[in-house]
Amino acid sequence: MSSKKQNTIVFGLVVFALAGSLAADPQPYLGRWALFLPNGAGWLEVRQEEGYLDADILWYGGSVVPVDNVYLDKEQLIVTRNRPVVRRKEEAGKPGRTQIITTRLELRVQGDQMTGKAFEPKRSGDGVTVTEFTGKRIPPLPARPDLSKLKFGEPITLFNGKDLSGWKLTNPQQANGWAAKDGVLVNNPVQQEGKPRVSFGNLRTERTFEDFNLKLEVNVPKGSNSGVYLRGIYEIQVADSYGRPLDSHNMGAVYSRITPTVAAEKPAGEWQSLDMTLVDRHITVVLNGKKIIDNQPVLGVTGGALTADEFSPGPIYLQGDHGPVSYRNIVLRPIVK
Repeated sequence: MSSKKQNTIVFGLVVFALAGSLAADPQPYLGRWALFLPNGAGWLEVRQEEGYLDADILWYGGSVVPVDNVYLDKEQLIVTRNRPVVRRKEEAGKPGRTQIITTRLELRVQGDQMTGKAFEPKRSGDGVTVTEFTGKRIPPLPARPDLSKLKFGEPITLFNGKDLSGWKLTNPQQANGWAAKDGVLVNNPVQQEGKPRVSFGNLRTERTFEDFNLKLEVNVPKGSNSGVYLRGIYEIQVADSYGRPLDSHNMGAVYSRITPTVAAEKPAGEWQSLDMTLVDRHITVVLNGKKIIDNQPVLGVTGGALTADEFSPGPIYLQGDHGPVSYRNIVLRPIVK
């Protein structure tokens, strides 16, 4: 073999090896990503651990959860999520049957932009649902703001105690279980026995806001659940969690993201006060006079967010599709920058 041919082969192998190493570089994918999903929002964080890739994901609603697998496949990142589906419950003399449905996400990035496709088998097994979406890299969090230096504008009373003026459903196609009664904003999503399930809606302000302090009182019945969404993207949990161990799904938590440092909730059926401050992607929560979240950074939107955009003004919205709840004395003070 001639030396010229040998050099050509060696050069080709070097180029091939370099191309392979570049294709397998996880660096472009690392970090936190806002996922703009059709009619919803999501979030993804990809990390380089010791010898492997790992990731957490939020897909539309629910909690932030670890993915089941994440790996590079040449020019794209593959993320898989598994969820069990009970096909048949266990009965006397007959075993149950549970299958695992795997959703596969194929992700590509260019700079700070992401494009993706999600492939999810239909529950019936008849084909695959394909969801196309985009993503955007989330900028690093700023330093904790100095709350003592905040300046507030004039207070805005969001609920007039008489009617739903200034409020509307987040989805006008859903049923409205909200009403003003004796100065209280009441949600009563009653399902009628023997009739098809009714999908009740969430209630949002017509106005949008940037950073602010929001105070209100809430009464949640036993076993019920609601939520207060700051700027329509960060849920402060409202739930009957009295007596439970500290958890990121308890009353006053930033749902699935920030766990209260102390338990300050009251028993179900009692009026409770929430004092919430959002500034520069940091949240402070005072529940019933006790500070339970102290100027903590929030890494991304929570389940049920109206959008994945953390940098645009948004409404206050109250979760109404989970159970009965009442609110009153809802007052917002915008932060003047």
